[in-house]
Amino acid sequence: QLQLVESGGGLVQPGGSLRLSCAASRGILNFYVIGWFRQAPGQEREGVACINYSGSRTNYLDSVKGRFTISRDKVNMTAYLQMTELKPEDTAVYYCAAVIPVNPNVCTVDPRRYRDWGQGTQVTVSS
Repeated sequence: QLQLVESGGGLVQPGGSLRLSCAASRGILNFYVIGWFRQAPGQEREGVACINYSGSRTNYLDSVKGRFTISRDKVNMTAYLQMTELKPEDTAVYYCAAVIPVNPNVCTVDPRRYRDWGQGTQVTVSS
């Protein structure tokens, strides 16, 4: 089973930027489709972005389109979520997750499709 570790969260002012990283402490991340998810207090976990096996296709939650960018580095076996123009409503615990895809050419932001999850990293957007 893949073990995932997120990093890069923190406190940032509205309008600021953060880059989250997701690496595997056990397993090879390159074989997986990767998604980023978030969960705010009292809310359900929602999919933020995903990237397919090759990195050629991505999907985003509508509210983050144009502000967030998901990417993957197969040399360093790491996935990233670059977040810009952050808003207070982006405050949440952010998780990365991975799954070996049935179809490697696509990805989904449905959290029910993912098997392996990290522990999460807190992102707080506040002045």
